[in-house]
Amino acid sequence: MQTFKPSRRSILVAGAAGLAMPTLLTRPALAITPEEIKKRGKIIVGIQGDNPPWGFVTSAGKQDGLDADMAALFAKDLGVEVEFLPLEVNNRIPALTTGRVDVLFATMAMLPERAKAVQYSKPYVANTIVLIGPKKDKITTNEDMGRYTIGVARGAAQDTQVTKNAPSSTTIRRYDGDAPSIQALVSGQVQALGGNIFYMQRIEQARPGEFENKLAFQNLYNGACTRLGEKEMNAALNSFIDKIRANGELQKVYDKWMKVPVHKFPDSLEGVPFTAS
Repeated sequence: MQTFKPSRRSILVAGAAGLAMPTLLTRPALAITPEEIKKRGKIIVGIQGDNPPWGFVTSAGKQDGLDADMAALFAKDLGVEVEFLPLEVNNRIPALTTGRVDVLFATMAMLPERAKAVQYSKPYVANTIVLIGPKKDKITTNEDMGRYTIGVARGAAQDTQVTKNAPSSTTIRRYDGDAPSIQALVSGQVQALGGNIFYMQRIEQARPGEFENKLAFQNLYNGACTRLGEKEMNAALNSFIDKIRANGELQKVYDKWMKVPVHKFPDSLEGVPFTAS
C-alpha cells in the first residue's frame, strides 16, 4: 500500500488556509456592508405592513409611515433606492437573520432578549406600552386585569408586558400582529387590549368614544436592526441617526407622525448594546 506523504507546498497551503479561517469566520455568512449596498443600488428594508403610524401600505399600494420615512432617509444617505418588504410582528427577526432584508425599520422595541438575535442601532423614536380598555370600566391596577380577556400581538412588547403584569386569572389571547389584535377588540372577541399609544387612533375610527388607555406598563425605545457582527452597517446607521438628530430631519419625521418634540434618548440601555462588537 502506498503511503501518502504531503509535500512541503501542500503543508504551506493548508497552513495558510488555517490562518485565514479566523478572519473568514469573523464575518457572518449573510453579512452585507454599506459599500455592497451602494454597488447594488438598492437597500431592502423590513417594515411592518399594517401598523399605522409606524408602517402601513396606502390605498395606492405605497409603503408609508414613520419607519418608512426613516428608511427612505437612510437610503438617501447611502445614495441608493429603497425597497420595502412588509412584515408581521413575529417574522421580523427571521426575515433579517435569513437574509431576506438588509435592515429592519419595523417598530423594533429595544429589548435585551431581542438583542441576543439582532444588532440594534442607537434609538431613533420612543413609544409607551399600554393597556386599552372600555371607558366605562375602572381599570387602575394590574389586579384589575384579572377580570378581562385581553388581546395582544404575539411576541410583541405588549405581549411581554401583559403576560408579566396580569394576574393568573387573566385570559390572554394572542394574535398574529397588531391589526388582528385591534380587530379582536373592536369586534368584541376580547374586552381589553395590550398595545401602544398609537393604537387608539385606529380604535377610535372603528368604535369612537368607547375605549381609552388605562394602564402604562413601559416606555420603550425603537432602533434599527442589522445582523449580529455587521459592524459597518451598524456604524452607518448610528452615524445616520446622529446626523438627522443634529440637522432637524428627525424632528420633521416626529412633526409628521408623532406631533411631539423628539424624545431625549438614553446613552445606553441595559442588555442592549448600540454598537456592534
